[in-house]
Amino acid sequence: MSNKKYQLLCTFAPKETLISTAKTISTSFELPYKKIYIYENDKNKSELIFTYNISGEYSSDQFLRCTILVHRNKDTNTLYTINALNFLICEINNGILDRKFPIPWENYNNLLLLNNKDELRKINLKLKDIVCWGKDNSLISNN
Repeated sequence: MSNKKYQLLCTFAPKETLISTAKTISTSFELPYKKIYIYENDKNKSELIFTYNISGEYSSDQFLRCTILVHRNKDTNTLYTINALNFLICEINNGILDRKFPIPWENYNNLLLLNNKDELRKINLKLKDIVCWGKDNSLISNN
């Protein structure tokens, strides 16, 4: 497992598809940690946000529908895309994109940072559930 490349994915899905979306994720990818984190979307109450690590080489055209590649600051549980991070830097650095600019991550606890054209979007994340899967892709716990 240590030689494989991991990617953190974020899938957006309707609330009513929680179990079916989690099962689709678990059968579509190799999940090295056998966990899917499910967050409530503060901006859209009918939508859930699923995050999960996958191992192996996948291109974006192999991702599930409504899925993006994200990064995470573990200390603050901030999820972000690289484009959104660039928008954030410009926002807090007087419009100047400086990729070495220090991010005050503590100001962005439990947020998903996205960009929509020319706008930075900040979505508050509330952990709803952690779904764990066994080796045979059976649900082993639902915390």
